[in-house]
Amino acid sequence: MERDLLAARDLVAALTERAGRLQLERRDTLRVGAPKAHVNDVVSDVDIESERLIVDAIRAQWPDDAVQAEEGHGREGTSGWTWIVDPLDGTRNYISRTGPWSVCVALHHEDQPRLAVVHEPVAGETFSAIDGGGAFLNGVPLARPTGEPLNKALVGVSFQPNPKTKERAARVVRDLLPLVGDIRRVPAALNLVYQAAGRLDGGFALDTFLWDIAAGALIAREAGVVLGGHGPEFTTELTIGAAPQLWPDLSERIRGSA
Repeated sequence: MERDLLAARDLVAALTERAGRLQLERRDTLRVGAPKAHVNDVVSDVDIESERLIVDAIRAQWPDDAVQAEEGHGREGTSGWTWIVDPLDGTRNYISRTGPWSVCVALHHEDQPRLAVVHEPVAGETFSAIDGGGAFLNGVPLARPTGEPLNKALVGVSFQPNPKTKERAARVVRDLLPLVGDIRRVPAALNLVYQAAGRLDGGFALDTFLWDIAAGALIAREAGVVLGGHGPEFTTELTIGAAPQLWPDLSERIRGSA
Protein backbone atom coordinates (compact mmCIF):
# COMPACT_ATOMS: atom_id res chain seq x y z
CA MET A 1 0.00 0.00 0.00
CA GLU A 2 1.42 3.37 -1.00
CA ARG A 3 1.20 6.40 1.25
CA ASP A 4 2.04 10.08 0.94
CA LEU A 5 4.90 10.11 3.45
CA LEU A 6 5.65 13.81 3.01
CA ALA A 7 2.12 14.73 3.99
CA ALA A 8 2.20 12.23 6.85
CA ARG A 9 5.48 13.68 8.12
CA ASP A 10 4.08 17.21 8.08
CA LEU A 11 0.96 16.16 9.96
CA VAL A 12 2.97 14.24 12.56
CA ALA A 13 5.42 17.12 12.99
CA ALA A 14 2.46 19.39 13.73
CA LEU A 15 1.12 16.85 16.24
CA THR A 16 4.43 16.54 18.08
CA GLU A 17 4.70 20.32 18.25
CA ARG A 18 1.16 20.54 19.67
CA ALA A 19 2.10 17.95 22.29
CA GLY A 20 5.26 19.90 23.07
CA ARG A 21 3.29 23.09 23.65
CA LEU A 22 0.93 21.20 25.95
CA GLN A 23 3.90 19.92 27.94
CA LEU A 24 5.35 23.40 28.37
CA GLU A 25 1.97 24.84 29.36
CA ARG A 26 1.23 22.07 31.87
CA ARG A 27 4.65 21.80 33.48
CA ASP A 28 3.68 23.83 36.57
CA THR A 29 0.47 21.86 37.17
CA LEU A 30 1.44 18.27 36.23
CA ARG A 31 0.53 15.35 38.47
CA VAL A 32 2.89 12.41 38.90
CA GLY A 33 1.32 8.96 39.04
CA ALA A 34 2.50 5.73 40.62
CA PRO A 35 5.74 4.25 39.23
CA LYS A 36 5.35 1.66 36.47
CA ALA A 37 7.95 -1.12 36.11
CA HIS A 38 10.21 0.11 38.93
CA VAL A 39 10.59 3.04 41.32
CA ASN A 40 12.45 5.19 38.77
CA ASP A 41 9.97 4.51 35.96
CA VAL A 42 7.76 7.55 36.46
CA VAL A 43 4.80 8.87 34.50
CA SER A 44 2.74 12.04 34.70
CA ASP A 45 -0.74 12.97 33.60
CA VAL A 46 0.92 15.09 30.90
CA ASP A 47 2.55 11.99 29.38
CA ILE A 48 -0.87 10.38 29.14
CA GLU A 49 -2.65 13.47 27.77
CA SER A 50 0.11 14.02 25.19
CA GLU A 51 -0.18 10.43 23.99
CA ARG A 52 -3.94 10.68 23.69
CA LEU A 53 -3.61 13.87 21.61
CA ILE A 54 -1.24 12.18 19.16
CA VAL A 55 -2.92 8.78 18.96
CA ASP A 56 -6.45 10.16 18.55
CA ALA A 57 -5.31 12.25 15.58
CA ILE A 58 -3.49 9.31 13.99
CA ARG A 59 -6.54 7.07 14.39
CA ALA A 60 -8.78 9.70 12.83
CA GLN A 61 -6.51 10.00 9.79
CA TRP A 62 -5.49 6.32 9.42
CA PRO A 63 -8.10 4.19 11.21
CA ASP A 64 -6.73 0.86 9.94
CA ASP A 65 -3.17 1.40 11.18
CA ALA A 66 -1.75 -0.26 14.27
CA VAL A 67 -0.35 1.84 17.10
CA GLN A 68 2.32 0.96 19.67
CA ALA A 69 2.25 3.62 22.39
CA GLU A 70 4.12 3.76 25.69
CA GLU A 71 1.25 4.83 27.92
CA GLY A 72 -1.34 2.29 26.84
CA HIS A 73 -3.21 3.84 23.91
CA GLY A 74 -2.06 1.21 21.40
CA ARG A 75 -4.27 -0.85 19.10
CA GLU A 76 -4.09 -3.58 16.51
CA GLY A 77 -4.34 -2.72 12.83
CA THR A 78 -5.02 -4.33 9.46
CA SER A 79 -3.14 -2.07 7.03
CA GLY A 80 0.42 -3.31 7.58
CA TRP A 81 1.43 0.15 8.89
CA THR A 82 2.35 0.69 12.55
CA TRP A 83 2.79 3.97 14.42
CA ILE A 84 5.26 3.90 17.32
CA VAL A 85 4.66 6.70 19.82
CA ASP A 86 6.61 7.93 22.83
CA PRO A 87 4.73 11.04 23.92
CA LEU A 88 7.40 12.21 26.37
CA ASP A 89 10.83 10.59 26.19
CA GLY A 90 12.69 11.83 29.26
CA THR A 91 9.86 12.11 31.78
CA ARG A 92 12.27 12.29 34.73
CA ASN A 93 13.98 15.30 33.14
CA TYR A 94 10.60 16.89 32.43
CA ILE A 95 9.31 16.44 35.97
CA SER A 96 12.54 17.44 37.73
CA ARG A 97 13.48 20.27 35.32
CA THR A 98 17.00 18.90 35.02
CA GLY A 99 17.38 18.28 31.31
CA PRO A 100 15.80 17.94 27.87
CA TRP A 101 13.01 15.66 26.74
CA SER A 102 11.27 15.01 23.43
CA VAL A 103 8.10 13.85 21.68
CA CYS A 104 8.76 10.90 19.34
CA VAL A 105 6.70 9.31 16.56
CA ALA A 106 7.83 6.73 14.00
CA LEU A 107 5.95 4.91 11.24
CA HIS A 108 6.87 1.39 10.11
CA HIS A 109 5.48 -0.54 7.17
CA GLU A 110 5.75 -4.19 8.15
CA ASP A 111 9.25 -4.22 9.70
CA GLN A 112 10.65 -1.33 7.67
CA PRO A 113 10.96 2.15 9.26
CA ARG A 114 9.56 4.70 6.84
CA LEU A 115 9.04 7.99 8.70
CA ALA A 116 10.21 9.60 11.94
CA VAL A 117 9.76 12.82 13.89
CA VAL A 118 11.44 13.87 17.16
CA HIS A 119 10.43 17.24 18.63
CA GLU A 120 12.31 18.96 21.47
CA PRO A 121 9.85 21.45 22.98
CA VAL A 122 12.16 23.80 24.91
CA ALA A 123 14.49 24.47 21.97
CA GLY A 124 11.64 24.38 19.47
CA GLU A 125 13.54 21.86 17.34
CA THR A 126 11.83 19.28 15.13
CA PHE A 127 14.02 16.55 13.68
CA SER A 128 12.50 14.43 10.92
CA ALA A 129 13.30 11.84 8.28
CA ILE A 130 11.69 9.77 5.57
CA ASP A 131 13.26 6.49 4.53
CA GLY A 132 15.70 7.25 1.72
CA GLY A 133 15.03 10.99 1.84
CA GLY A 134 17.64 12.30 4.28
CA ALA A 135 17.29 13.87 7.72
CA PHE A 136 16.12 17.38 8.57
CA LEU A 137 16.11 19.84 11.44
CA ASN A 138 13.28 22.37 11.23
CA GLY A 139 13.07 21.63 7.51
CA VAL A 140 16.79 22.16 6.81
CA PRO A 141 18.79 19.10 5.65
CA LEU A 142 21.34 17.79 8.15
CA ALA A 143 24.90 17.41 6.92
CA ARG A 144 26.67 14.07 7.20
CA PRO A 145 28.38 13.97 10.62
CA THR A 146 32.17 13.84 10.66
CA GLY A 147 32.94 13.15 14.31
CA GLU A 148 36.01 13.58 16.46
CA PRO A 149 38.60 10.88 17.18
CA LEU A 150 37.94 8.73 20.23
CA ASN A 151 40.03 10.77 22.64
CA LYS A 152 38.09 13.94 21.76
CA ALA A 153 34.67 12.43 21.17
CA LEU A 154 31.56 13.58 23.03
CA VAL A 155 29.50 10.45 23.65
CA GLY A 156 25.82 10.22 24.59
CA VAL A 157 24.74 7.72 27.24
CA SER A 158 21.15 6.44 27.63
CA PHE A 159 19.80 3.60 29.75
CA GLN A 160 16.73 2.43 31.59
CA PRO A 161 17.19 3.32 35.29
CA ASN A 162 16.35 -0.12 36.70
CA PRO A 163 18.94 -1.68 39.04
CA LYS A 164 20.23 -4.32 36.61
CA THR A 165 20.67 -1.91 33.70
CA LYS A 166 22.30 0.72 35.93
CA GLU A 167 24.95 -1.83 36.87
CA ARG A 168 25.54 -2.59 33.20
CA ALA A 169 25.69 1.10 32.29
CA ALA A 170 28.17 1.76 35.09
CA ARG A 171 30.46 -0.91 33.68
CA VAL A 172 30.37 0.59 30.18
CA VAL A 173 30.91 4.13 31.44
CA ARG A 174 33.75 3.04 33.73
CA ASP A 175 35.59 1.47 30.80
CA LEU A 176 34.72 4.15 28.25
CA LEU A 177 35.08 7.45 30.10
CA PRO A 178 38.90 7.46 30.39
CA LEU A 179 39.17 6.93 26.61
CA VAL A 180 36.79 9.58 25.26
CA GLY A 181 36.60 13.35 25.43
CA ASP A 182 33.51 13.35 27.67
CA ILE A 183 30.03 11.87 28.05
CA ARG A 184 26.52 13.27 28.34
CA ARG A 185 23.53 11.40 29.72
CA VAL A 186 20.48 12.19 27.59
CA PRO A 187 17.20 10.43 26.76
CA ALA A 188 17.58 7.84 24.01
CA ALA A 189 15.78 9.68 21.20
CA LEU A 190 17.77 12.87 21.72
CA ASN A 191 20.97 10.84 21.97
CA LEU A 192 20.33 9.63 18.41
CA VAL A 193 19.16 12.90 16.87
CA TYR A 194 22.01 14.84 18.48
CA GLN A 195 24.34 12.40 16.74
CA ALA A 196 22.47 13.11 13.51
CA ALA A 197 23.05 16.84 14.04
CA GLY A 198 26.74 16.36 14.89
CA ARG A 199 26.33 17.60 18.46
CA LEU A 200 27.36 14.20 19.79
CA ASP A 201 30.05 12.22 18.01
CA GLY A 202 28.56 8.90 19.07
CA GLY A 203 26.53 7.23 21.78
CA PHE A 204 24.93 4.11 23.17
CA ALA A 205 21.61 3.12 24.71
CA LEU A 206 20.95 0.11 26.94
CA ASP A 207 17.70 -1.80 27.49
CA THR A 208 15.38 0.65 25.78
CA PHE A 209 11.92 0.05 24.34
CA LEU A 210 11.14 0.39 20.64
CA TRP A 211 9.27 3.66 21.20
CA ASP A 212 12.43 5.12 22.82
CA ILE A 213 14.62 4.58 19.75
CA ALA A 214 12.50 3.96 16.64
CA ALA A 215 12.17 7.60 15.56
CA GLY A 216 15.68 8.67 16.54
CA ALA A 217 17.28 5.68 14.83
CA LEU A 218 15.76 6.44 11.43
CA ILE A 219 16.76 10.11 11.68
CA ALA A 220 20.32 9.16 12.68
CA ARG A 221 20.61 6.61 9.89
CA GLU A 222 19.32 9.05 7.28
CA ALA A 223 21.86 11.63 8.47
CA GLY A 224 24.74 9.18 7.95
CA VAL A 225 25.28 7.91 11.49
CA VAL A 226 26.44 4.28 11.62
CA LEU A 227 24.18 2.16 13.84
CA GLY A 228 24.62 -1.32 15.28
CA GLY A 229 24.54 -3.39 18.43
CA HIS A 230 26.41 -6.53 19.38
CA GLY A 231 26.03 -7.38 15.69
CA PRO A 232 25.43 -5.29 12.59
CA GLU A 233 21.85 -4.47 13.62
CA PHE A 234 20.98 -2.38 16.67
CA THR A 235 18.50 -3.75 19.18
CA THR A 236 16.60 -2.42 22.16
CA GLU A 237 19.10 -4.31 24.34
CA LEU A 238 22.05 -2.40 22.83
CA THR A 239 22.04 0.48 20.37
CA ILE A 240 25.37 2.01 19.37
CA GLY A 241 25.70 4.99 17.04
CA ALA A 242 28.68 6.95 15.78
CA ALA A 243 29.95 9.13 12.99
CA PRO A 244 31.54 6.88 10.35
CA GLN A 245 35.14 7.78 11.22
CA LEU A 246 34.56 7.09 14.93
CA TRP A 247 32.50 3.93 14.52
CA PRO A 248 35.27 1.29 14.51
CA ASP A 249 36.91 2.50 17.73
CA LEU A 250 33.77 3.44 19.66
CA SER A 251 31.71 0.38 18.78
CA GLU A 252 34.60 -1.95 19.69
CA ARG A 253 34.99 -0.32 23.12
CA ILE A 254 31.27 -0.37 23.92
CA ARG A 255 30.75 -3.94 22.74
CA GLY A 256 33.60 -5.07 24.93
CA SER A 257 31.85 -3.79 28.07
CA ALA A 258 28.16 -4.01 27.26
